[in-house]
Formats: sequence, structure tokens, C-alpha cells
Amino acid sequence: MSVSRANHQWRTVRTTLERAGDRFTRLLTSVPPRTMATRDWTVAETGAHVAAIAHLYTAIVRQDGTPHPMPELAGPIASTTVDTVADVNDLALGSYPERDPAELARRLRADIGEILRATERLDPATPVPWLGGAGVPLAGVLAHLVNETHLHGWDIARSGRVPWTIPPREAALFFDLFLVGMIREGYGRLMDTAGPKRSGRIAVRFHSRYTTPATLVLRDGRVSVEERSSRADVHLAFDPPTLNLVLFGRVSRPRAVLTGRVVAWGRRPWLLPPFLREVRLPANRRPRRHHATTAGEAAVDA
Repeated sequence: MSVSRANHQWRTVRTTLERAGDRFTRLLTSVPPRTMATRDWTVAETGAHVAAIAHLYTAIVRQDGTPHPMPELAGPIASTTVDTVADVNDLALGSYPERDPAELARRLRADIGEILRATERLDPATPVPWLGGAGVPLAGVLAHLVNETHLHGWDIARSGRVPWTIPPREAALFFDLFLVGMIREGYGRLMDTAGPKRSGRIAVRFHSRYTTPATLVLRDGRVSVEERSSRADVHLAFDPPTLNLVLFGRVSRPRAVLTGRVVAWGRRPWLLPPFLREVRLPANRRPRRHHATTAGEAAVDA
């Protein structure tokens, strides 16, 4: 990525975070707090989940010795995997007991403001320790919080039957800055799971008018970003809001394909399902099934 594009994306993700936070807090205070937003969480608990993440981020983005705001979570956060993120979320909700929507909205706006102030003069490429020993570029941490407001706003809006849109340019930041950024930096043990790993190589090229084309390569159980363009097994064209909703279980893969918002082709398209079984995102709640949820088959929270 060029320096000019990186600087542009840094400015964009900062303004987007402020705007997305304002939208989310307005929504949060407009729907009855006891309404079930997901299978497991009320609107108030959903708001507390997003607020707790923002509160944690006020410390981790600094890397200047600022005390951890929830020290009891430091160990579980460092040791978690995609299969145990639900346990960390339980601990976080227990450590963040506020449930009044107006107060949650006030705290979330204040913490987003603090994140933006603390990072104003920092290098957006600075790696930040994240779940499971993963490293995420600073810009990716902000993009992750934007995505949290998008997805959980979607949950709350559906429960309250009110409109909610996810702008494609905003949603694209999650793929460009967070997902690709985390894989480049190294995801530690985050995607580690029990069971056999598929041997061999699968290369998937991701395309969108809002993102930089990227090839993710799964080789013998580990995923990387292939910097040089090469022959891909699968090409995947996507609408960023739809891809994010699919990855986190809000929209099914068949629906995304039938609406033309996710399209796969290539010389070996049948390799996409095994790729998605191993290239997984953390689940915020426990899936209905006993096996771990995959990025492409998700029934999970963000």
C-alpha cells in the first residue's frame, strides 16, 4: 500500500469512527433496552458489549504504560482463540456492569473521543497487541471498532424494526485495515483450533471496488497475505457490507450469492469452502452446534 493511500485511509477511519459512534449511540437510545437484539443479548447488553470494547481500546492504543482498564481480562485476552472468545465476552460484560442506554451512549462517545485524541500523532501502522497474541495495526483497531458499531447497530435496528444502513466505504475499512492488517502482522494463536489441518495451498483473491485487491493464502493450516499477484484458485468479488454480514452470521452465504453481492469464480472454486473452514473470525457467542463456527458458515456475533 502506498504512503499516500495509507495516510488517506488513516484520516478516513478516524472520521468514520466518530461518525459511526454517533450513529450507534443515537440508535442505542431509541430502542427499548430490554428488547432482545440477538439470541443471547438485549439491546442494553449489546450496547454494553460495544462500550466495553471501546473502553479497552482507550488503553491498548496508547502503549505508554496506561493501566489496563479491566486487568482481570488481560490474561484471558492474551490466551484466547476463535473458540474461546465467547468466554472473554462473558467476562467483559461482567466487568462492565452499566446497562442504562443513555449512560452507555455517553461513555461510548467519550471513549471514542479519547481514542482519537490518544492516537492523533501516532503511526497508523504501529502494531497493537490484540486477542490471542495477534498483532493489529493501529488503523485496524479503529476499523474493528467501526465494524462493531455497524454489526451491532444492525442487530439493534432489526430488533427495533428501524432503518439501518452500512455504507460500503466504511465497511471496506474492516477488510483492508483490520483483517488483512492482522494477517500481515501475525495472528498468534487466534485461529488455532483442535483437530487436523488441511495440507497444501489454497489462494483466494478478494476483489471489491472499495478495497485494495488482496490474495489470502492458506498453506498447511496457516494463512498469510501474498504480496505479489499470482495465480489464484478462487476469485471472490464482494460488496463490503454484505461480506462483513456474512462473516459474522447476519446474512447467509446462499442469500449473498443469490443477490449477486458475493460472487466466486476461478480455476478451483470448490476450494473456497475448505478455505473458509480454516480462515475464521472470532465468535462472540457460542454457536448452536458443537463444532467451531467458520467465517463462511457463521451463526455468531461480532
